[in-house]
Amino acid sequence: MDFKSVWEGMEECQKLGLTKSIGVSNFSCKKLEILLATAKIPPAVNQVERNPLWQQKKLREFCETKGIVITAYSPLGANGTPWGTKGVMECEVLKQIADAKRKTLAQVCLRWVYEQGVSLVVKSFNKDRIQENIGIFDWELSPQEVDKINQIPQNRGFPAINFIADEGPYKCVHEFWDGEI
Repeated sequence: MDFKSVWEGMEECQKLGLTKSIGVSNFSCKKLEILLATAKIPPAVNQVERNPLWQQKKLREFCETKGIVITAYSPLGANGTPWGTKGVMECEVLKQIADAKRKTLAQVCLRWVYEQGVSLVVKSFNKDRIQENIGIFDWELSPQEVDKINQIPQNRGFPAINFIADEGPYKCVHEFWDGEI
């Protein structure tokens, strides 16, 4: 993929005032390094799948050192989507923490993302769930609860199979994710 030319076009849009900030989505550490090697304006944000079952610690640390904000999509695992997983909403560790806190499992996940210093994308058309999402700011996870979440086995929910093609830039999932699977 020609990251350099595409990014130069995005930088030009920002210089012209067509956008306030520019960013990327689903960029691995390797792809960010390639981009940053020639970028005049670094990405403001990297929007990636991030939830307790796919924490992307290495990527978060890398972005933090480069001043790139991580925005978490699918903080609840995207249950009900063609590519999502029920794993987050069925995780026993998260259920136990939610019960102990008298919060919902969704609130525990959103609070965990928030406490990591990561921005997040939430989606609901349900008024009660929207109100529930707002209810993550008046409590905290304990260090022991965070440690339990950090110990959850990791599994990417979005494999990106639809981006793989023999005639495309990525021939296999491992190549697309640069080994960060």
